[in-house]
Amino acid sequence: MIAPDQLLRPTPAGLYCPPGDFYIDPMRKSARAVITHGHADHARAGHERALATPETLAVMEARYGKSFCGQRQPLAYGDEVDINGVRVSFLPAGHVFGSAQAVLEWKGLRIAVSGDYKRRRDPTCAAFEPPRAHVYVTEATFGLPVFRHPDDAGEVAKLLESREAFPERAHFLGAYSLGKGQRMIKLLREAGYDRTIYIHDSLEKICALYDTGGVDLGSLAPFTGAKAPRRGFAGDIVVAPPQTLRSDAARKLAAPVACFASGWMRVRGRARGRGVELPLIISDHADWDELTQTLSDISPEEVWITHGAEDALMRWCALNGLAARPLALVGYGEDETGDEAKVDVADNARSV
Repeated sequence: MIAPDQLLRPTPAGLYCPPGDFYIDPMRKSARAVITHGHADHARAGHERALATPETLAVMEARYGKSFCGQRQPLAYGDEVDINGVRVSFLPAGHVFGSAQAVLEWKGLRIAVSGDYKRRRDPTCAAFEPPRAHVYVTEATFGLPVFRHPDDAGEVAKLLESREAFPERAHFLGAYSLGKGQRMIKLLREAGYDRTIYIHDSLEKICALYDTGGVDLGSLAPFTGAKAPRRGFAGDIVVAPPQTLRSDAARKLAAPVACFASGWMRVRGRARGRGVELPLIISDHADWDELTQTLSDISPEEVWITHGAEDALMRWCALNGLAARPLALVGYGEDETGDEAKVDVADNARSV
C-alpha cells in the first residue's frame, strides 16, 4: 500500500498532492487548484487553473469577477479527470450550492477530502454522499458532543411565530450571502411563508445563481440600494450578512428583532455578545452526530482532521478503532466571530 503522504500532504499553503502537482482549497495563489466550494476561506481568486463543480465556478465568478482565475476546469459530480496520473472526482458534500468532496485515486490508494459538509436535508443543494476511501479528510467545526443541531423546521417555526407575535417589528435575519441566506429563504417558503423577502445586495447575485440552478426562492426584493423601498419593513423578514446586524441600515428598521442563523447560536454567550434577540440554531456544517455517523459510514483506515475541535473527534476515533491525526491547517474557518467560523470576504467588503 502506498503511504498516504505520498498522495496528499499538509503544507503551509494547504493540502498538496505531489504526484498530481495541485493543491486542494489552497490559501495562496497556485498553478493548479482543486476547489471544494465557494466560501472565501476555501475558494480564493488568482489561481492559474481552477478545477471545481460548474456551480462553484459560477459562484466564484459572481463574487470575484470573470477573471478570478486563468483557466477554469468544470467537473460535474460523478465525472472524473486525470491530473498527471491522479484520478480526481467530486461527490456532493451537502454544504452549499455546488459544494463537493474531492476524491483522489492513485496507485490503488483513495483519499477523500470533505471540504465542509453536512448530512441533513438541504433543499438548496445536492445531498451528501459517503465516499469510498482509505483515508478520509474531515472538517470538525462542531466536533464536540455539545453540538447537536435541532430540527431545522422547529427553528424556522420560531422565526415565524415571532413575526406573528410582533407584526409591528421588522425581523432582521443574519445569514451569510452564500448558502445560509438561500437555505433560510427556501426553508421559510417550505414552511408556508409566501410574502416578499427583502435581501441585502450581497445576496442578489448568489440568489440569481440558485434560481438558474433550479432552486425557486420565491419573491425577493432589495433591502438596500436605490431600488429599496424607503420604509421600516414592519412585519417583514429581511435577510442580510450577520455583520450588518448592528449597521446603520439595521438601526433604521422598525424596532428590529435581531435574528442569527448559525450553529454557534447553541452557545448562549455568542448570541448575547452579538446582541441577538432570536438565535436560530441552523448550521451548514455537520454536528457531532453527523461527524461520527460519517466516519462510521465510511469506515476509513485513517482519518485526518483539518480544522475545528480535533481533540474530541480524535478521542472518538481512538475508542472506535480508527487511526486519526490532526492536520492543524490554518486559514480555514478561523474567524470565530463569523457564522460557522467563516471568513466571508465578499460580505465584509459590501456590508451596509
